[in-house]
This record gives sequence, structure tokens and C-alpha cells, in this order.
Amino acid sequence: MTRDGVLLATLVVFTFAGCGGGGASSEAPAAAAAETQAADDGEIMPLDDVKASQSGSVWQEIANTSVTVTYDRPVARGRELFGGIVPFGEIWNPGANDATAIALSRDVTINGNELPAGSYSLWAIPDPNRWTMIFSREADVYHTPYPGEEHDALRFMVSPRLGEHMETLAFYFAAVEKKDAELRLHWGDTYIPMSIAVP
Repeated sequence: MTRDGVLLATLVVFTFAGCGGGGASSEAPAAAAAETQAADDGEIMPLDDVKASQSGSVWQEIANTSVTVTYDRPVARGRELFGGIVPFGEIWNPGANDATAIALSRDVTINGNELPAGSYSLWAIPDPNRWTMIFSREADVYHTPYPGEEHDALRFMVSPRLGEHMETLAFYFAAVEKKDAELRLHWGDTYIPMSIAVP
């Protein structure tokens, strides 16, 4: 085939693809856009219908591992938090409504402890000096009651630290470097650092 023939064949292929021949349908994105527009068509939520603890999530890629935390975010509102509305020595789900969940795409270690890939609900036993962090295999549960020790995938102790006041409970990645990251649970002036390492 001559050079002009190759150019003509290439032009025909691009023209055919551009007209939708043999390619993916453009109807799916259009339908998704229409659904999004319909959901946003000016509906205003009354203030009284807004949840007191609104939903949030944080996602982080650590090397080739994906970590996602999904949770509802209670607000401090001047209340005494730890040792107050969250009693010391009792199991607590750090969140509200549905239990806080963490999903890992690959096996990791957290504070030096192995945790297989999967989805877990996250629980804690606050204490003035040492917290117990619990990862339960029962991922899709309400924030109370705790599913029970028989469903624990991991428990470890960690020391709480003092930080800037965080009015609304937050999970965030304070550091990410190569294959290591620090995930923090932070509410009020207390935060719990959790070191995550991937293979």
C-alpha cells in the first residue's frame, strides 16, 4: 500500500470511530448526565431535614493500594467529648449513624499489625492515656451495638495526642510518603495516629 493509501485508510478509521461506528455508545454518559441534572433540579432541603452528623469520606492511594474511610461526622458543639459524651473505657464507634467503615484494596500493616485486604467497621475504646483501636469484619453495620469480639480482625493500642481543635470529627491522611501513610482520627483537641504501610 502506498503512503497516500495508508493515510486514506487511517482517515477512514478515525472518521468511522468519530461517527460512533464500532465504539462505545454515547447514550450512557448522556443518561448519567441527565440523572445528575434531575437530582440537582433546584430541590432545596429544609434545614430541619439535614442530618446533624453529615456523611463524608476520605480516599488515599498508597503506592498501588487504595484506602477509603466512609463515615458520618458528629459535631462537638461545645460539649466535653472524651470522658464526657464519649465515656472512657467503653467501646465507641468514631462516627454516627452507620458505623465508620474502612476499605483496603490490598493487605496492609497498621501500627505494625497485619490486616488483610477487605472492608471493616472501625471501633475504639478511648482512655486518657491509651486507646484500643478495633477493626471488625462486620463492615456494614449501625454505629451501635458493637458486633462483638468474635468478629474482630485486629486490635491494637495507640497513644492519643493533642492537636488543634477539630469541631467536626474527621479522618484524614496527615502524611503519605512512598509506601507509608499516617491516617488520623481527630475530634476536639484529640487525635489518634495510625501508621499504614503497604507491601
